Amino acid sequence: MAIDLQIKCINKTPRIDPHRRIQNVGGIDNGTRWKNTEDEAIAGIEAKKWQFYVSVGGASVRVIIAQHEGRKYLKTQNDGLQPNNLLSLPECP
Repeated sequence: MAIDLQIKCINKTPRIDPHRRIQNVGGIDNGTRWKNTEDEAIAGIEAKKWQFYVSVGGASVRVIIAQHEGRKYLKTQNDGLQPNNLLSLPECP
């Protein structure tokens, strides 16, 4: 069974392309800070090890894997092509 984790922060690269901007995602689970690369998070979702979500205005929004020009990336379910909910999160320490 996958562990449900809330993404509370990200690290972005300076790229303009929204499909290649997230470098790391992170949060806190049971008082312990965690951080994974986007590729590690994608692998964890695919292996059913983790499920991720973000909290937007008090509502939980699931993070899913999308693909653009053959490259996988993370986005929230209701964002269409741009992962605005993820990109608006604060930077991870």
